[in-house]
Formats: sequence, C-alpha cells, structure tokens
Amino acid sequence: MTDTGPVSTEERNPGWTYLMDMDGVLVHEEHIIPGADQFLAELQEAGTPFVVLTNNSIRTPRDLRARLLRSGLDIPEKSIWTSALATATFLKNQRPGGSAYVVGESGLTTALHEIGYVLTDNDPDYVVLGETRTYSFEAITTAIRLVERGARFIATNPDATGPSRDGSLPATGSVAALITRATGREPYYVGKPNPLMMRSALRAIGAHSENTLMIGDRMDTDVVSGLEAGLQTILVLTGISTRATVETFPYRPTLVLESVADLVGRTANPF
Repeated sequence: MTDTGPVSTEERNPGWTYLMDMDGVLVHEEHIIPGADQFLAELQEAGTPFVVLTNNSIRTPRDLRARLLRSGLDIPEKSIWTSALATATFLKNQRPGGSAYVVGESGLTTALHEIGYVLTDNDPDYVVLGETRTYSFEAITTAIRLVERGARFIATNPDATGPSRDGSLPATGSVAALITRATGREPYYVGKPNPLMMRSALRAIGAHSENTLMIGDRMDTDVVSGLEAGLQTILVLTGISTRATVETFPYRPTLVLESVADLVGRTANPF
C-alpha cells in the first residue's frame, strides 16, 4: 500500500463514513473482487455508514441489490446511490414538478417518476440522457429536435464507454457527444466526476464530508470528484487506474491500495 499524503490527527477519525464505487472496487461485471465481502461485512458489523455509488443509470437500487446478491454481496437498497437518483435529486431541486423526455432505462425513468416528473416528448423542460443498451436512432433524433427547440440538456454521466464481456460498449458520454455535435449544446453532467454526485449521496444518508472517505478505481472520476467534494480518497488498483497512471495526474489520492481487501481489519482507521 502507498500513503500519498499526510493525514492530521484530527483527520484520523474513528467515525468514518464510506462512499465507494461499485464496478472495479467491489465487483468486475458479475464477479466479486476478492475481499469485498469481508470488507462490507466489517462495515455492517461495526454499524459504519456506507454508500455504494455507480454512474450507471440503467438499474434501480432494487435491481442492483439483486445483481449484487447474485455476486455474493448483501447491500441494502438504501446504501446504493446511482447517477439516476442523483439526476432526479438535482432536477427536483432545480425545477420541481417538471417534465422530461428521457433516453434511458428503468433506473432513470423510475427515479424521475418518483420525484413527480412527467415524461413526455411534448415540449419538455429537459431532455435527460442516461445509459441504455437499446439506443435508437428515432429516440436520439427526437432528443436532438427537442434540444434544438429549447429543452435543457441533462446527462446522467460522462462515461464514453462501459465494460462488457466482449469489450467496450458506447455509453452515455458517446451518445451525448452525438447530440452535442448535432445541436451545438453541451449537456450538464450530474454523475461523477461532478462532486454533486458525492454531495447528494452524503445528504441522502445525513453524512458530512469531513469524516467521509471515497474509494474508487479511477483517478479521473472517483478520486477527482472525491477531492472536489472535500473527502479523503482511496484509490484501489482492481479497476482502471494503475500506479503508473496515478503519476500522470496533477492531484493525488490520500491512499493507494491494492484492493479493498487491504482495508479489512482497519476500517475504523484506514490511515
């Protein structure tokens, strides 16, 4: 393990709250990362608050809980926060009771329904773009025309690609680029690396940034958004970023670990 920054005595807080990415930190696709189950069990046994974050907006927290259970991880729905939920929270605060044309799946449409939004292609307040495995030319064309007519353009996350067993898949950021190229309008991205994602998760569980850790596998999303939200950050090397790539960024995580397994036995004071 590598400690990449000093942590003061005040920051050696025994009452940490944990935010953590899902893919690359706890699981790879449907497979558990070794030690993730022990790490989560330790948090749960100690009553340590934690939230699992994902930029993927396809699934609801209930669906994600079921998926994680199949992988061997028992995570309550209330401890799962998606970019779809963060987007819905943002829109509820910005324009309560609004309307949206959605390009996405149940994770996003359910979140917007639950805040009282009307989903429509008739003069909506917003075009909201999320993750889907069934992007259609017709839906993207409708989104482009609505943005041209003045709908505000929101996207759940900027990830250009997503993983699959067969290789990379185009993700929200790639389709957003297509709409931007056609309309000249950039979306507002709510998910990581926007620190708004972290802050909305903290508010959802009543936690505070000064005693919260962010664990992620990517320097360009997890670590930077954690830093900008005022959190201590831990990079694990079970996903995208490597020790070599850490050195290419102008910022550093508080700690670099091989995996969350290195936190087992020390979750109360990881530093």
